Amino acid sequence: MTQPKDSLAVTDESLPESAFTRRAFLGAVAVTAGGAALAACSTSTGTPSASVASTDGASASASVSQSALAGDVRHMTPPKLDTAHLGEHVLCYRPLRKGKPNLSVETIGDTVIAHNYGHGGSGWTLAPGSAKYVIDLAEASPKGSTIAKDAPVVVVGGGVIGLFTAYELVQRGYSNITVKAASFDDLTSHNAGGLLAPVSMDNDAAFQLIVDKIGIDAYKFYAEIAHGTQKDFTKGARIVPAYFEDREHSGLEPYVGQVMQPAKDVVLDFGNGTTRNMVSYDDGIFMDTAVLMAELTEYLTAKMKFVKEKITDLTALDSPMVFDCTGLGASQLNHDADVVPVQGHLILLRDQVPADLQSMILVYFKEGTTSAGQHVKRSFYIFPKHLPRTGPNDVGVVGGTFIEGGTPETPNYEEFDTMIAAAKNFYGM
Repeated sequence: MTQPKDSLAVTDESLPESAFTRRAFLGAVAVTAGGAALAACSTSTGTPSASVASTDGASASASVSQSALAGDVRHMTPPKLDTAHLGEHVLCYRPLRKGKPNLSVETIGDTVIAHNYGHGGSGWTLAPGSAKYVIDLAEASPKGSTIAKDAPVVVVGGGVIGLFTAYELVQRGYSNITVKAASFDDLTSHNAGGLLAPVSMDNDAAFQLIVDKIGIDAYKFYAEIAHGTQKDFTKGARIVPAYFEDREHSGLEPYVGQVMQPAKDVVLDFGNGTTRNMVSYDDGIFMDTAVLMAELTEYLTAKMKFVKEKITDLTALDSPMVFDCTGLGASQLNHDADVVPVQGHLILLRDQVPADLQSMILVYFKEGTTSAGQHVKRSFYIFPKHLPRTGPNDVGVVGGTFIEGGTPETPNYEEFDTMIAAAKNFYGM
């Protein structure tokens, strides 16, 4: 196995029986996230069961036959998943805030502090809309409404949330911006998978409505990039089919009729005797996260200062307005005990056929226990991620896990093998 890369980031790419909502489990995917079509994984060894509920015997054949009459069978070539085609193994840590992300504003002394963190695996999905929401709050506050556009503004955090917050500030005319972070390289934001779906969150019903609105705003932004109409960014997002087991677990139904078309019932045929009953959102959005991080950084570098510095006090930055986008760092910086790391595992693929990977798939397992005794929610996802400076055929990322409280001290490396076994099982390999 390739030695895993352990990326502990301070930023960001649904099970009813847990304390989380169904969307909370979806968020494991955003590295980034219910009722699973795949059978349960063993909680003792982490090895997936060989049986697959959605393709057992005659019922699967009947489903294929009925869908074929409607023309909804989609032929798909599975990726190459043997050891020679598995690249870097990556650990990521998503900043989940229990209850809901902190999108709020407070005034401490003469400083307006706007908090924008805790998005779990939904950092990329929500970043553009979340930035607008929080800046609206800051500008509407009594102190914030008096701050001039040329006053010094500090954004703390160099991940996707921080960069999109800085980008939105530029769009509103702020001209004296500094972005400060302990690191700007190799963050969870770079490694995230890239599926746009409002996931990996533990929200009450009232706040979920806000999240859905934020997510719809973000979808519009990424769709502009995909369609070539966004004025500042030309690449990094595109429209591809997104396949899920059912509509409920996609997290995308609130988008239907707003910015997306209804999902279609389809059958995926892998050409080896294995089929899967799925639903497809044909206007799903894939965000090539590393590419977008590079574009954001290039755009912002010409318009503001980037300072590599670990911030320990939000009120000591000599700025009338500070944006706290520190993700996991907020647990200490803002003394927020509700922020917890959620560990995710993903594997980059290499030497693939890029044309075979121009879609996204997400399916779920039941919950289990890792070798370290930690609760794990397992899923299988595959996205057409391509890192800059890699070969043209090094396309695809496979994930993923959702382990609340997972740390570098408990890497749970065996989950990489479990994940690939599950992927092979899904494709009937």
